[in-house]
Amino acid sequence: MPAKPYTHRINILPADIDFMGHVNNARYLGWVQDAVLSHWRDIAPADAVASRAWVALKHEITYRKPAFLDDTVIARTVLESIKGARAFYHTVIERGEEVLAEISSSWCCIDAETLRPARIGEEIAKFFFHRDD
Repeated sequence: MPAKPYTHRINILPADIDFMGHVNNARYLGWVQDAVLSHWRDIAPADAVASRAWVALKHEITYRKPAFLDDTVIARTVLESIKGARAFYHTVIERGEEVLAEISSSWCCIDAETLRPARIGEEIAKFFFHRDD
């Protein structure tokens, strides 16, 4: 059961624009990271946010359309599942009704002090996966 979608506003900066006049493809990965980390900070309890960090393990991205400097763009991300210390997200970068890119990514939660993988237990997962029982 995936979690509720989370929307993250994206600000396109002049430095994001490449020699072809649109956002450089590499910047989309930064947007995904910003969206996933914002989701974690906004939903997880404060003690979990303070004691844990995230590292990206894998990104699979499909580019659909270019983005430009004056575009209004959002990242709509969904936490699909958690397994041990890993989290699996699906993110769609959108400009209005247009899909600019789709990204599947996996992340590893780590202990902020030891930098070792940190399991995401039910006590944290429940903040993301609400049941309407």
